[in-house]
Amino acid sequence: MRRFLTKKDLKIKRKQTIYTGIGILIIIALYLFLTREKKPVPEAPVVCVTPTQQQDVEIYGEYVGRIRAQQFVEVRARVEGFLEQMLFAEGTYVKRNQVLFVINQDQYRAKADKVRAQLKKDEAQAHKAKRDLERIRPLYEQNAASQLDLDNAVAAYETAVASVGMSQADLDQAEQELGYTIVRSPISGQISERHVDLGTLVGGSGKSLLATIVKSDTILVDFSMTALDYLKGKERNVTLGQKDSTRSWQPTVTITLPDNSVYKYKGLVDFAAPQVNPKTGTFSVRAELANPDHVLLPGQFTKVKVLLDVRKNATVVPQKALIIEKGGAHIFVMRKDSTVERRFIELGPEFQNNVVVERGLSAGEIIVSEGFHKLTPGMKVRIGKPAAETQE
Repeated sequence: MRRFLTKKDLKIKRKQTIYTGIGILIIIALYLFLTREKKPVPEAPVVCVTPTQQQDVEIYGEYVGRIRAQQFVEVRARVEGFLEQMLFAEGTYVKRNQVLFVINQDQYRAKADKVRAQLKKDEAQAHKAKRDLERIRPLYEQNAASQLDLDNAVAAYETAVASVGMSQADLDQAEQELGYTIVRSPISGQISERHVDLGTLVGGSGKSLLATIVKSDTILVDFSMTALDYLKGKERNVTLGQKDSTRSWQPTVTITLPDNSVYKYKGLVDFAAPQVNPKTGTFSVRAELANPDHVLLPGQFTKVKVLLDVRKNATVVPQKALIIEKGGAHIFVMRKDSTVERRFIELGPEFQNNVVVERGLSAGEIIVSEGFHKLTPGMKVRIGKPAAETQE
């Protein structure tokens, strides 16, 4: 016999179906929740940090310089004549007053002898005039000679004395010209090759330049600096070419040899031109260096490195920690809570692989030196070892 469901039974069955569906949905949701793919929690980026330091920083400028000898002397013939002797070896070291050349002396010796003879003649005339005056003067006092006789005697004596003076001057000149026939070295130094051959007419209408002598035990280095360098030096209270006893340092110069090695002796800037060349916008500077081994040759070009300033207790950071953008330079500074802060700074001079920070950073602050490209302000970071230490 078929049984019909009552309304009450239908209502109960409908609730059971709803509850069953809800349970299935809950089971499915729970299953999806438990089996879902979990997103990894991002880890704090690893960076390398370093504390800022304070140290004395030497600021250098590099220029192109030219070496020249402390003394460069041209040996010239001062009298005319034929060159007879050369008494030195070309390219060797000669001493001051050493005889280098001898010019034919015949005509100058003859002239000196002639003038010497004339001097003796004039001296004899002066002695005679003196004796005559000594005889006339007593006679004049006794009225035995006239005033005219005395005046003539005085004039004759004075004329004779003047002739002696003229002859003596001529003799000095003649002996001086005779002495010029022996050409001596005016300084000690390296002598060049001779510029004339023996037998050549030199001096006067002939060639006068016989050789050159270079004294290079001490050399001078000339280089040029810009007007901007001068202004920066004034801002630092540094005047090139002048010693300042109030400073613990002086503008020293180091030069580089052609093989790129550094010359062992340093020099000191001893001169700076008082004006700027309007054509180049630069002014000339000179330094003096010792050259006892004659390693440096006059006329040689070289690299010049000049100590321009010493910054005391400057704040220093490595260049690799800098971020240079259009808005300026900034750096990431690590706070105590391990988050980073972007800090804009004002840069000063560069040296080696570091740079001086003028403003914006204090000594002792911790900065990010590696890994800053993945950072944003306020991000928490972890400290790691530098790449160089990791490789080791």
